[in-house]
Amino acid sequence: MMEKETTSDRDRHNPSPDPRRRGSLLLRYLLPLLILVGAVAMVFWLMKTGPKAKPKPKERQAILVEVQPVHIGPQRTVIHAMGTVKPAREVAIMPQVSGEVIAINPHFMPGGMLAEGEEFLRIEPADYHIAVSQLESEVARVEAEIQLEQGRQLVARREYELLGEEVSEEEKALMLRQPQLDTLKASLAAAAARLQQARLDLERTTMTSPFNAVVQTRHVNLGTRVTPATALVELAGTDAYWVELSVPVSQLRWIKLPDRTGGKGSRVRIYDEAAWGEDLFREGHVLRLAASVEPEGRMARLLVEVADPLARRQANAGRPRMLIDSYVRVEIVGSAVESAAKIPRSLVRDGDTVWIMNEQDRLEIRPIEILFRGRDEVLVPQGLQEDERLVVTDLSAAVEDMRL
Repeated sequence: MMEKETTSDRDRHNPSPDPRRRGSLLLRYLLPLLILVGAVAMVFWLMKTGPKAKPKPKERQAILVEVQPVHIGPQRTVIHAMGTVKPAREVAIMPQVSGEVIAINPHFMPGGMLAEGEEFLRIEPADYHIAVSQLESEVARVEAEIQLEQGRQLVARREYELLGEEVSEEEKALMLRQPQLDTLKASLAAAAARLQQARLDLERTTMTSPFNAVVQTRHVNLGTRVTPATALVELAGTDAYWVELSVPVSQLRWIKLPDRTGGKGSRVRIYDEAAWGEDLFREGHVLRLAASVEPEGRMARLLVEVADPLARRQANAGRPRMLIDSYVRVEIVGSAVESAAKIPRSLVRDGDTVWIMNEQDRLEIRPIEILFRGRDEVLVPQGLQEDERLVVTDLSAAVEDMRL
């Protein structure tokens, strides 16, 4: 028999929901939704009521540049070149007689200075003194024979006059001993010539400098046996040196060459920074233009003369000494230009143009005509005005009419 289910048992198996539990679940799911809706509403409200940025017109910025003014006036052209120092006079001396070297000058060494006519070496002269004495005796003997023969001629003439005979000129000359006298005179001339040669050989035992010179190389010493084939010394003249240099043919029109009236060529400054420093220089002048150009570079060749290169004269005291075969820098002072603007070569842009900052502070790319191109500057005779502003700053992208 089944038992009847009571009310308490049903309540225990099907409990009713708790109101507080239901409220907790409601807050858990509904509150985040309300927050999200409120946030969205706030965003929309801010977007509708917030301030709006007004766009500003884009302004083009001016580029900061450095400028320098243009100056127009008389200008002097300067041609730059490199050259090599050479002696104007150079000689290798050999003896004209043979013998032993018995004396040398204390300055007879590389770098030693010799004045013109100064003795630098002596060869043993004893044999040459003997030869001179022998030939002097020979000349005296022949002269005595001539005097005797002239006495014989006087006797022969008196005998001829006493005979009173008419004879031919040939017979008369034989009777008066003319051939004997002519023979003795010829012997005297030959002996005198040999004596003169012996005296000349004696003089040649003393070697002297043919000009003011510096000893470059010495080949002999005391006791050396020399012959006419022996090289004694190599001398270089110290009165003047030459600088051999090359310049472009296009620059020759600015260089003055010497004329036949004695006028000198263009003035020249010679620099040797390695030996003298940057500030010291020597001066010279253009001496000659070679008749042909260099076969390799097709450059014109010039000779520049520098007087007293070793600064031996009082007027050049304290000036630097030039060294033979040294490589030097040369500045030739060329002809003048009456009116032109001198512009640094670095400011000439591609296509021979310059950058000008005009009165509106804008860039003007202006073509120019260059009259003279130097190493550092160019001369522009026209196309530029006094005090115009030349742009010095390098611009990566230069555009005509850009603001500066």
